[in-house]
Amino acid sequence: MDVIVIGGGLTGVTTAYQLRAAGHRVCVIEQHATVAQEASFGQGGLLLPTPLDVWFGPGLAFGMRQMLFGSRNGMIYQPGLSAGARRFVRQLNAAREPEPFAAQCEKLRPLIELSRRTLVEMESRHAMEFEQRDGVLHLFRTPRELKQAASALALLAQFEYPHQVLDGDGCRGVEPSVPVGEALAGGVFFPYERSANCPLFTKQLKTLLDEHDVEFALGRRADSIRLDSGRVVVEMTPQSDHANGHRGATESIAGDALVLAAGANTQALLAQAGMRVPLYPARVHALTAPIGYEEHAPHVAVVDYESRVSISRLHNRMRYASAPVLQGRRKTFRTTPPKLRERALDTLGQAGHTWVPGAAKLSAMRDWDSVTLLSPDGLPVTGATAHPRLFINTGHGPGGWGLACGTAKIVADLVSGQTPEIDSNTIAALSPARFGHS
Repeated sequence: MDVIVIGGGLTGVTTAYQLRAAGHRVCVIEQHATVAQEASFGQGGLLLPTPLDVWFGPGLAFGMRQMLFGSRNGMIYQPGLSAGARRFVRQLNAAREPEPFAAQCEKLRPLIELSRRTLVEMESRHAMEFEQRDGVLHLFRTPRELKQAASALALLAQFEYPHQVLDGDGCRGVEPSVPVGEALAGGVFFPYERSANCPLFTKQLKTLLDEHDVEFALGRRADSIRLDSGRVVVEMTPQSDHANGHRGATESIAGDALVLAAGANTQALLAQAGMRVPLYPARVHALTAPIGYEEHAPHVAVVDYESRVSISRLHNRMRYASAPVLQGRRKTFRTTPPKLRERALDTLGQAGHTWVPGAAKLSAMRDWDSVTLLSPDGLPVTGATAHPRLFINTGHGPGGWGLACGTAKIVADLVSGQTPEIDSNTIAALSPARFGHS
């Protein structure tokens, strides 16, 4: 089959990889000059989520305090008059309660394991090196935070995640860069979870796909899609024309199936097919800087439980990531007001200063932001739609970029008419049909 993938981020490129491995001819449409330039570019590094760092879990509650005084959980919540933002937050608050949280983690776990197997297979087959590093350490400032995480800690035992619950001295034994003078109630160490460089991985995959006749239509923006019983057609124009404020010559490409992995643009394209999914945009942030002092740089990835900021070492650089800004949909797609942006970057910088002071060369710090789509239940939106030739793979959020390796395999199996290597309950939990709108 001829399959078109819209989106050259991590999700789109991994989907193209799996589709090509299944024997399909693939074309990837990407508006930028190369791959992994938006949400994939600033990923925090954590490969796969655990119940402690799935972003919709314990501690992620919103209310008037967050609106007035800033969020203690790392997300800046400024809904203004947006009914959509408030509705989405009510859904998040419901999902974090112990019973629904446990149910969603149970649905997510098979995807985590599929993603783990798929990623290891890709690494070993192609001898890939993308700055992988073993070990993830979650740090808790106060006993209150540990109590707040009780339901997640119980799930770690229930699901038999290899982990160690540590006191403050134990945390510093695992990661000596954590300062002795900092208040530290304890932590949880995952020796076999990993961090790695997401954009580097994506670009290496593109190089492999170039060698296997996958076509990349770079610098092309997908403007419209047409679906019929026999073919799908995508019309695209040069992105440079959009940047210059005018529309140039339209190009058309036809195929047998279409996968939407277009990140923040997915919903607009889906609407052209008369479909919708209730994903909500958030603007996420990252700071990256060269390592300043090797003796202060961490050897494992560190996660600040309170702010949900991940601190990862990517070769000779440090990356601090997360700090989503959640506001009205239209405002999210505009330039963030300076004060909100400063608050987000301060959240990242404070986490770095607290747990790995002196690690980064602050004078060379570079900031980044992009829009990512969040689902109200914290699970990706992956699978078939009401149209037999249209598939979706999006909404992974900041919960671990390796999940895209598993969802790509699911989509490739569904496009091929094969039964995915995952149970039907998880397929249903990920499907866009779970919202009753697609």
